[in-house]
Amino acid sequence: MTKKETSLSELGIYGLIEHINKKFKIKKETTVRGFNDDTIIVHLPNHQLLSNTLMLEGIHFDLIYTPLQHLGFKMVVNAITDILAMNALPEQIIVNAGLSTKMNLESTELLVSGMMAACEEYNIDLVSFKPTPSLTGLTLSVAVLGSSPLEDLVLRSGAQPTNLLCVTGDLGGALIGLHLLEREKRVLKEVDSVTPEFGDNEYVLRRQLKPEARKEKIDQLKKMKLKPTAMIAVKEGLAAATLLLCQESNLGCRIYEDKIPLSQKTLKTAKEIEFNPLIAALNGGEDYELLFTISLDDFQKHEDELSSIATPIGHITEKEKACRIISLSGDEINLKAQGWGNKES
Repeated sequence: MTKKETSLSELGIYGLIEHINKKFKIKKETTVRGFNDDTIIVHLPNHQLLSNTLMLEGIHFDLIYTPLQHLGFKMVVNAITDILAMNALPEQIIVNAGLSTKMNLESTELLVSGMMAACEEYNIDLVSFKPTPSLTGLTLSVAVLGSSPLEDLVLRSGAQPTNLLCVTGDLGGALIGLHLLEREKRVLKEVDSVTPEFGDNEYVLRRQLKPEARKEKIDQLKKMKLKPTAMIAVKEGLAAATLLLCQESNLGCRIYEDKIPLSQKTLKTAKEIEFNPLIAALNGGEDYELLFTISLDDFQKHEDELSSIATPIGHITEKEKACRIISLSGDEINLKAQGWGNKES
């Protein structure tokens, strides 16, 4: 027997807010008041940071192959990565959701369950969830509050010549996962099948559908009392992140192709779908890694510990030397980021 679906109109806006409110428990001491008033009240004794992000159906995600609980988790990861990139810690999250007519109470609960899982994973309070009807598909707007002592904050503009460029994790997997999902979507349309063939490609699918925020890397750096000189989130590819960091620091760089971290699982899937993994790393999106610079002295002092946090991929130069990547053949190629506005970024 098919389970009855509950229309959101049966609950209404305030009924839905009250229903969702009951699912969240406030845990952080910095949260004074959340869902129950017109605004939230927080107490952040250190310097406060605010980051916001917007995710649109058809642009940033496709509900044909994106499970709603994964989308809820990914939405939180997307938002808090910007706070982590400042060497700060996220505290509270605020969600505004435009819910299309395709959404009902059960599907909304799936979306919220993903948010809850991410809030639990990264020790964040969801303090406001405000839904509204949407005529243009599912829309998610997320704001994150973070805190940090002023002296601990890391900006994009702090890099120095001869600093090493380091990046956490590995790159390109999310875009390869997206291409795999899009391929199967096309195949299913053509053959009128309901069973996609993903093979042994779980890693890249997870990188696309349920990525991780690198909070543990920030925790490790803080434990080591090691502060990067500059840092930025890798959300639109390594090239864009590097160029933005160098632009803000008014410097150039050299990145070495053979140093860019690529998972063997990503390389395997890239070969299968005939997509260049280097392009995925440089110009792909949604890896949610952290790119940072560090002095050569600090790197040499902490080289063993840093090996578990990030991979050195190049170094900072004077501005006049521009931003370039050194290919496997030793050629210097100008570093370029792909255009803005397409789905894959």
